[in-house]
Amino acid sequence: MNSDDVSVKIFKALGHPIRLQIVKFLLDEPRCVCEINKHFEFSQANTSQHLKILKEAGILENKKVGVEMHYGVKLKGIETLLNVMENVVTEFFKTLDF
Repeated sequence: MNSDDVSVKIFKALGHPIRLQIVKFLLDEPRCVCEINKHFEFSQANTSQHLKILKEAGILENKKVGVEMHYGVKLKGIETLLNVMENVVTEFFKTLDF
């Protein structure tokens, strides 16, 4: 696996709106799956599938705390990436003719 493969894997994982929202929600601190479900009102199965994809992409890590599973952002550069993306989106909208 080379750096392009890893980049594509990360962008694919972030390319789903729900997964992007989950990562943004977890930027500040790790949270248990129950908090993620409550915040987004997803089914347990849906949340678990999205968390699995984000973890497999190396974006998230998990840790068992008591009986709860907590997820947090593993790659701290993700926050920088998301900030850059916000700047790109702002630039994109400025180029549109309304």
